[in-house]
Amino acid sequence: MKKVILVILASFLAHLSWGQEKGILNHSNSEYVKLKSINIGDCKWTEGFWADKFKVAEKSMVPYMGELLCGDVGHALNNFKIAAGLKEGTHKGMHWHDGDFYKWLEACMYVYAQNGDEKLVEQVDEYISIIAQAQEKDGYLQTQTQLRSNVDRYENRKFHEMYNSGHLLTSACIHYRVTGKRNFLDVAVKHADYLYSVFSPQTKYYSRFGFNQTQIMGLVELYRTVGDKRYLELAEIFINNRGKSKVEHNSTTEGYPIGDMVQERTPFRESEEAVGHAVLALYYYAGAADVYAETGEKALIDALDRLWSDVAEKKMYVTGAVGQAHYGASTNKDAIQEGFIDAYMMPNMTAYNETCANICNSMFNYRMLGLHGKSKYADVMELVLYNSALSGISLEGKDYFYSNPLRMIDGSRDYSKHNTELPHRAPYLECFCCPPNLVRTIAKVSAWAYSLSENGLSVNLYGGNQLETKLLDGSKIKLKQETAYPWDGAINITMEACKKAPFELLLRIPEWAETASIKVNGVDAEVAIESGSFARIERKWKKGDVVTIDFPMDITLVEGHSRIEEVRNQVAIKRGPVVYCVESPDLPENTSIVNLYLSGESELNAEYKADFLGGVTTISGDILLRKDSKDTKMYSTVSKPDFESYTTTFVPYFSWSNRGDSEMTVFMPIVWGQLGEKKL
Repeated sequence: MKKVILVILASFLAHLSWGQEKGILNHSNSEYVKLKSINIGDCKWTEGFWADKFKVAEKSMVPYMGELLCGDVGHALNNFKIAAGLKEGTHKGMHWHDGDFYKWLEACMYVYAQNGDEKLVEQVDEYISIIAQAQEKDGYLQTQTQLRSNVDRYENRKFHEMYNSGHLLTSACIHYRVTGKRNFLDVAVKHADYLYSVFSPQTKYYSRFGFNQTQIMGLVELYRTVGDKRYLELAEIFINNRGKSKVEHNSTTEGYPIGDMVQERTPFRESEEAVGHAVLALYYYAGAADVYAETGEKALIDALDRLWSDVAEKKMYVTGAVGQAHYGASTNKDAIQEGFIDAYMMPNMTAYNETCANICNSMFNYRMLGLHGKSKYADVMELVLYNSALSGISLEGKDYFYSNPLRMIDGSRDYSKHNTELPHRAPYLECFCCPPNLVRTIAKVSAWAYSLSENGLSVNLYGGNQLETKLLDGSKIKLKQETAYPWDGAINITMEACKKAPFELLLRIPEWAETASIKVNGVDAEVAIESGSFARIERKWKKGDVVTIDFPMDITLVEGHSRIEEVRNQVAIKRGPVVYCVESPDLPENTSIVNLYLSGESELNAEYKADFLGGVTTISGDILLRKDSKDTKMYSTVSKPDFESYTTTFVPYFSWSNRGDSEMTVFMPIVWGQLGEKKL
């Protein structure tokens, strides 16, 4: 009996001791997570695509954003200084500008975890000191209301207090995990205690108040960090409150849409479809996934699965982007902004696809990957990262898109009537939520590259990197990944240190990789390889073992579901995870993108160009340019079109609009050679 008790105790202690507590998500005690986060900084990019992007983030994106937010343009730090009594002035920026600053601080911590620059931590700690001085004695911290004498706390949803709170809590947890310092964490704990005192009683007024649900993720992460169950309880309260109040305007909602717009018409556990503002929705779903990871409530995961299917299979663009429209209505006829509309209703030119929404899509899928351990979620993460996320920032890292359409036609829209859509990226957006969200994502991608399984490691994302971490049993593992992915499908993973006992290596086989090969030390691994799943190799590994993966990087043409009317009889070009587009700089002068047709008979060829657009693989091929097109009338009679052949270059979608203003399209009508030869 004594031996049995010792074995059980040893197993329990091992579980407590070796769970990774310093991951982007602290899954160390998350019972319902199958693939758990590695510690921040355990994986470092060494070469290739993501190493290059991280270098731009380190040297350009993060410093430039700091100049904006800490100066008079962004004014975010000024707001905290004024609230702290260190500066005279008034609040500037959107109501959610505090949250933008917290996201930038989080990005700084991811950079520090990679480069160890102590000056960066010292700088951040100075800002944290100012934030702490701005915080009220009872824990309240919202400069957009503190600096307005005519605004009360939680007076109206439009002041986005919950949104700022969520990013405060998350950023503080990341700062603590990376640095070990409590200065920011103490601010977060004090603030969360205040939130609990206000919202846990669930009075009629407060039970309907919160809607921008980043606070759910932040509360769960704070619970995981300090172990106070009140924070998990409050996160559940925010979920439970949605859909239980009558949907009608009151003093807290005036000036902002209600109902499906803010996911309050239907209780979460009864939800069948993704509705409303896409960013609000996906932050909400990600928060619910975090709660499920701790509670294991079946009703939550069932709803999450339904919502994931609705987004990924009915409302997601070929680039991984989401949020089809700037303005529209839900199926319940509620007005919505910047969000989801009907299934398969996917406009290209007016697609909203807010950068934040795309990033939230990858955040949601990272959590679903952990919960289910299925590679399809990492497929979506990868799709977003290489396409609709990176399209939100210029190659040099200093100009931003808020929305990400799939087609841009010169003169087709009056951009003076839009506050976020622009024909080109801008160095500063008054609504600045997307840029720091994207920068922090680029800075933290290495922490998404691997996860810890029950007895091994999953490879979620490919790229040149060095990993040095511990498996869940506490054993050390060190490996090196070498690859030119996504431009090349050859990947080598070398085991540099590991335990002697057998363990598993899970290798993601992307859905687009219809054929692939895996070898260990030059010999076929003899494991099941299926696209859209993890290939599992379990063996006694030793130092020097080399896993070689080869993905075919075929150029494919992608068509949409027949219910997506806007792209019927059109195709997009894709190679590996990268979606391509054609831009007017690669067409004859004065050629409109609407006159372009892809020839189905064209041979498409890929070529890596190190000195073009930061180093990308381009695709060349023949297109047909229609010469008789005219748009002088709403409708015109037509006869057989007059086409002229032209050889052009297709570029990765994320790289468009880096050569000046241009027209662009992802989907193109296609002409398939000699048609009508066969008769039924």
